[in-house]
Amino acid sequence: MRTSTLKSAIKRIIPREYYLPFVGFYARCRYFFLALLYIGNEFECPFCGGHFRKLLPGGLDLPVLKEKNVVGGGYRLDAMCPRCHSLDRERLIYLYLKNKTNLFYENLSVLHAAPEKNLQKVLMARPNIDYLSIDFDSPLAMVKMDITDIKYEDNLFDVVICNHVLEHIPNDQKAMLELLRVLKPGGWAILQVPISLSLDKTYEDPTVTTPEEREKVFGQSDHVRIYAKDYKDRLEKVGFSVEVYSFTNEVGESATHKYVLLKDENIYICSKPKQGDF
Repeated sequence: MRTSTLKSAIKRIIPREYYLPFVGFYARCRYFFLALLYIGNEFECPFCGGHFRKLLPGGLDLPVLKEKNVVGGGYRLDAMCPRCHSLDRERLIYLYLKNKTNLFYENLSVLHAAPEKNLQKVLMARPNIDYLSIDFDSPLAMVKMDITDIKYEDNLFDVVICNHVLEHIPNDQKAMLELLRVLKPGGWAILQVPISLSLDKTYEDPTVTTPEEREKVFGQSDHVRIYAKDYKDRLEKVGFSVEVYSFTNEVGESATHKYVLLKDENIYICSKPKQGDF
């Protein structure tokens, strides 16, 4: 019986306040047995430490994502960890933060937009990190907030993490400016988006408004653009200094394969110039 069918049957028999915990328990058991089924030595999840022969699929199999060669936006056979459900883009950011930054041993304030479950859990557990997560509607976020109107003072955070969010924001320049504003001079941000390797210029069309149109044109029903090779220029235009980092180029394709990352996905490290450097 499919999960959706099981839920429908339970709803007809059991009151809501009783069936919801049961469905949650069923889902936990299902993923527990999936993790056991997928155990192997091909892949390793850096969050839960699990070793698997394969991962769960993820992403959307849409023509525009293939046509535009969008990294981070297409269907992947091995995308989600069967134990902790981390996605490839979340694992990439975590490995960078862990191995290439001072985030885990210096006292830093962190703003995390649209938090991912596993990354948030890790960062909240670190005693050296003053952590805050925000989002407009995610239940994981600590504070409900629109990143185009961040209700915090200037120069407040040492680090900002915003992973696959800006492609949802109609006025992305305003969001970038807000993230820059709340970042301390000398602070840094990781601002990830799906990027087309085939386009030189970001494609957006404000007349495309319905979920069906956006899925066809942008590759997801709530996306408003497809970023391209000019993404770095767009970030620098609002005032960031941008370094593009390739995990694969530094550690090799074997490590990229081991942690099940997208070898063509780069990390955009965006720094706020110190006073006097503007």
